[in-house]
Amino acid sequence: MGDQIQFIVEKLNQEPFRKNYNLISFDSLESLQLLQLLSDVLGEIDPKVRRALRAFFCLRFIGIFSCLVPYRSAFRQGLVTGSKAVIHPVLHWLLQRTNELRTRAYLARFLVKLEVPAEFLQDDTVADFNKQYEELMEAFKNLHKEHEQLKISGLSTAEIRRDISAMEEEKDQLAKRVERLKKRVETVQNHQRMLEIARQLRLEKEREESLAQQKQEQKSQLFHAEQRLQRAQVQLKEMQHVVADSKPESLMKKLEEEINFNSYLVTEKIPGEMESKKTSVYYLEKVVAEPAMTQADLTALESELDEVNAQVNQLIEKRMITYEPTDSKFSMYRQQASIISRKKEAKAEELQAAKEELSSLERQREQKSSQAHGLEGSEVLTEDEFKQYVSRLRSKNTLYKKKRQEIAEITAEYGILQRTEELLRQRHEAIQQQLQAIEEKKGISGYSYTQEELERVSAVKSEMDEVKGQTLDNMSEMVKKLNAMVTEKKASLAPVIKELRQLRQNCQELTQERDEKKIQYDSCVAGLETNRSALEQEVKGLLEECAQEESNYRYINCMKRTLEIQLQRAKEEMKAYMSPDPQERRRAVREQYTRIILDQENLGKKLREKQKVVRESHGSNMKQMKMWQDFEQLMECKRDCFLKQQSQAAIGQIIQEGGKDRLVL
Repeated sequence: MGDQIQFIVEKLNQEPFRKNYNLISFDSLESLQLLQLLSDVLGEIDPKVRRALRAFFCLRFIGIFSCLVPYRSAFRQGLVTGSKAVIHPVLHWLLQRTNELRTRAYLARFLVKLEVPAEFLQDDTVADFNKQYEELMEAFKNLHKEHEQLKISGLSTAEIRRDISAMEEEKDQLAKRVERLKKRVETVQNHQRMLEIARQLRLEKEREESLAQQKQEQKSQLFHAEQRLQRAQVQLKEMQHVVADSKPESLMKKLEEEINFNSYLVTEKIPGEMESKKTSVYYLEKVVAEPAMTQADLTALESELDEVNAQVNQLIEKRMITYEPTDSKFSMYRQQASIISRKKEAKAEELQAAKEELSSLERQREQKSSQAHGLEGSEVLTEDEFKQYVSRLRSKNTLYKKKRQEIAEITAEYGILQRTEELLRQRHEAIQQQLQAIEEKKGISGYSYTQEELERVSAVKSEMDEVKGQTLDNMSEMVKKLNAMVTEKKASLAPVIKELRQLRQNCQELTQERDEKKIQYDSCVAGLETNRSALEQEVKGLLEECAQEESNYRYINCMKRTLEIQLQRAKEEMKAYMSPDPQERRRAVREQYTRIILDQENLGKKLREKQKVVRESHGSNMKQMKMWQDFEQLMECKRDCFLKQQSQAAIGQIIQEGGKDRLVL
């Protein structure tokens, strides 16, 4: 919690908030100041929240941002009262994800769908507008995704220029190589005939490769067809086995179980869930419609709630006093029925969840298989398929090279056309200058330009007049159609509005009746819940007592078994010890341990004697070891002296031989 508050304070002291808080001042903020601070943070994320200090607006935007669980009663109550335990985690969550939430707020401005009542959607115009609105929303989603992808993977012009320059260099190198080869070939005799033969050879090789590729494709198709045939045969055998093993009674039983489950869902489970959802929605709408509550309102509601609870407890006590003994006979059956119904609901929910999980897994499997088929990778490539893929890749590579050569030719032609256009433009400018000089000589300079401008203006004026006439005609026709449509819709909606008023009145009466029945139902449920809780407590105590007694019984039983085993072993030991047979006595544990003790005592005596001998000879042994060490050092010294003498004698002999040689010279 301290790390959380420290993070919030650090973020609030930075740009763009600049609050200059410390841990003490931030912790001492009141509820209204915390709400204002939350509103400021939301205002930085979305400027529309700056003027909305009420907790309802903060709750709405927090719900858009998917923060925590904003629609629980405790969360809502804490946000309304400005509780620190609620607002501090919200601030921490918002300040951690400011940039992400700005994007989400921007998208929510366009992607939060407006809910149009069903009665208004019956109008064709409103339905068309709503459909157009949904289409525009989908188009906005796609455009935003494309925009984000372009921002992430934007291509730079420098890279494109580098690629173009590299391609141009490669083109120049290929052109030079072709020129060199042409020059070499021109010196050879009959080069045209040789070129024709080489061309024919290349065509035949390409044809041979294409035939080999077709052969390989046909082999792979045959192999896949055989595999499909084998899989189909296996599936056919499995289906035949299943059909042979299944009986009409088992099939009917499965169908009956499925029908019972579906009927239970339709008649019991789903209506109950719908009623609970409707009541929760009603209470939520009621809470949303109410204004922001203060602390005084909350205390008044709490006191009123305490009074109502006290009245309910009094009524329950009265009912317990006037409880008839005849109804106690059915309490056990009611309890069993309620337990069975709860178990039934739990198992139905588990079954439904398992079915939903199975359907989702099947959808994922179908999606993955469709993706694999779309990518041509539904199966693992075999050796033949890989060879086929390599051959296709080679053919695509040759096609790519051909297309690249065509692009190079088109680029060269484009350069020629640009040069031609430039020459024609220069020629046109020269002719224009000559025409202006002639006009100046004749005294009518600017005549041709003025004539061209007049022709252009007259053409534009005629086009604008036609467009204006068509626009006025279309607008008049549209106004007539709209007026007729409005009158027609008013006439058609008049009886519907009358019926709607009557239905609203009936709805109010039914709602009032339902509220009264709901109050009666709630009071009955409260009484039953108190009885059930008392019985559950009693059953829980009895179960705990039973578990304790069972554990005691098991412990005593285990102790009894261990004592019996020990007693049996003691009897066998006494029998073996008192037996007159020496072999039987030796098997006794006492005799075995006695022998082991004697062996250990003998071993101890031997070790003590050995220790005594070692202690007595320890001094003489140490002296002898010291003498051997000294002797070893003496011998090493002698060896070193002997080696030194030998080396000195060799050096003296060499010096003497050198002196004799000098004397001889």
